[in-house]
This record gives sequence, structure tokens and C-alpha cells, in this order.
Amino acid sequence: MTEQSTENPNSGEPAHIETLLDAALMHVAFDGWTEASFSAAVADCDMDPVLARALSPRGSVDLALAYHRRGDRLMLERLATEDLTGLRFRDKIAAAVRFRLEAVEDKEAVRRGVTLFALPTHAADGAKAIWGTVDAIWTALGDTSEDINWYSKRATLSGVYSSTVLYWLGDDTPGHHATWEFLDRRIDNVMQFEKLKADVQKNPLLKPLLAGPSWLAGQIRKPKMAEDMPGRGNSY
Repeated sequence: MTEQSTENPNSGEPAHIETLLDAALMHVAFDGWTEASFSAAVADCDMDPVLARALSPRGSVDLALAYHRRGDRLMLERLATEDLTGLRFRDKIAAAVRFRLEAVEDKEAVRRGVTLFALPTHAADGAKAIWGTVDAIWTALGDTSEDINWYSKRATLSGVYSSTVLYWLGDDTPGHHATWEFLDRRIDNVMQFEKLKADVQKNPLLKPLLAGPSWLAGQIRKPKMAEDMPGRGNSY
């Protein structure tokens, strides 16, 4: 198999990456996102090893990231078709996170991915992937923030999303009911914190003390080119 890779119009990934990823998933449950899984996938696809390495220079690490991006795309497709009209914004956020987890067909692949990206050598890739997910959620839900809130919203949701994923991995309740309750509690915690921040800003005694920090925060703007931020662009 030596022909040039073409992009899959339905995924945004090169077609051969999708083929290689599907083959790798057959082995990940047993061998994890490892070189063994990558080599087995290449053999199963009868793919030229040189082409496979060109598409995925870091082997299974890049395939794991492609798998994460696949989940993000499925989430966005569902968000585009679901009617969220009438929901509170916090419920829209909860729905998006739920859609992202429900896009996962193989929980073991995610579990193995968490193990992979917990390693110091790949922790930055894991953080970038999570940032890409939460940025996709905020963007899809119409976030228009231009200042420090652009960063704080994504940083906060990254924490909510990460903790929910870990809870979900250990949840064996029917329909992951316990996970969705956990997610609601985490979002409620965030909303309480946001309310506290608003109350502090309105407090006439504390407001003068926050003038300096507030001015400094006001100078921070969202990146002009989102492609340069974590979670953007391809990783292979």
C-alpha cells in the first residue's frame, strides 16, 4: 500500500489514519496504546510501514490523539443536531460533556489513553487534547468572550471534564447515571464559585482592592490565531 493518503471528508483526518486507527483499536484493549498495537495495526491493514510511520510518527501516541479527535468530532456532530433550546447554559455545558463521553465506543481505549497521557513524556499531549475538547464545546455553544474569561472558561471546564472522565471510567451504574449526577455537581460547584466572584466584585469594600488585578486581567486577550493554542491542529 503505497498510494498517497487522502483526507476523509467526514473526519478531517487522512483516510489512512482512520484505517490504521480502526485496526489499532482491536489491539489497544489488550496491549494499550503501545508500539505493539501500532505494529499489529500496520500488519492488519497491510499498510506500508514507511507510510504508516509518516502518518503517525510517534506510533500509537499519535493514534491515541486521533482517537480523541474522533470523539470530539462526534460530539460536535451531535451538538449540531440536538435541540438544546430552552436549556439553561449550565445544562448545555453538561449536555456537551455527556455527548462527548457517549461518543466513546470503547471505554477501555479511553482508560488506556488516560494511562498513556499520565506519563510525564506525554502529559503535554494529554493536556492539549483536553483543551481542544473544551475549546470545541465553548465555541460550539457560542462563546464570544475576548478577554481573560476566554482562558478561565476553558481552564475551569478542563477541570470539570477531566474529573468527570475519571469518575466515568469507574462507573458501572445503568446508563452511567452516577456519572451524570457527578457532572451536575461539578458544574454546580463552578457556578457557585462564579457567583462568589460576582459578589466580591460588587462589594464596595473589596472592589477598590481588586482594581489593580482587574485592570491587569482586562489587558489579557484571547489568542488572535486559535490554531496556535493547545488542542488546535493535527499532531502527526
